[in-house]
Amino acid sequence: MSREEVKAKLSELIEPLVESRGFELVHLEYIPGKQAQLQIFIDREGGITIDHCELINKAVSDLLDYHDPIDHAYALEVSSPGLERPLTKKEHFDRFSGEKVKIKTSEDLKGRKKFSGRLEGTEKDNVLVRLDNDQVAEIPIALIARAKLWYTESDKDNLAKGSQEGR
Repeated sequence: MSREEVKAKLSELIEPLVESRGFELVHLEYIPGKQAQLQIFIDREGGITIDHCELINKAVSDLLDYHDPIDHAYALEVSSPGLERPLTKKEHFDRFSGEKVKIKTSEDLKGRKKFSGRLEGTEKDNVLVRLDNDQVAEIPIALIARAKLWYTESDKDNLAKGSQEGR
């Protein structure tokens, strides 16, 4: 089974379990190899605590022990998506409209694959990003390889001080 097929199977098993406990499966990453890892990023309104991660880790561990979809040893890690969280679903691009974002596409769009700027939500099957030159890039969701929120060091300092300025 390919890495992508394993990820799809794992997501199919894990997402309903995570959702049944009141959380969102933000992203799942399976890294095969000698030091194989299964990383699960969860979220919910109000944020994530260590206790939440432990709860989901135990439930996912039990589920995977029962179904045994990975035929070798691996480390399971459950965590919050963090400040620079990945954006993996159309709903994320709407939810975080107004935030700074970095996006990498799987194909060139008008001569580039990397975009950064202010997220302006979605329109049809495109993500809208206001670039530094004030133009709006329309990026097809199907071509997004990676997307995440992005903060400068100054933004992070302001957030650490409790300010919403710079967000």
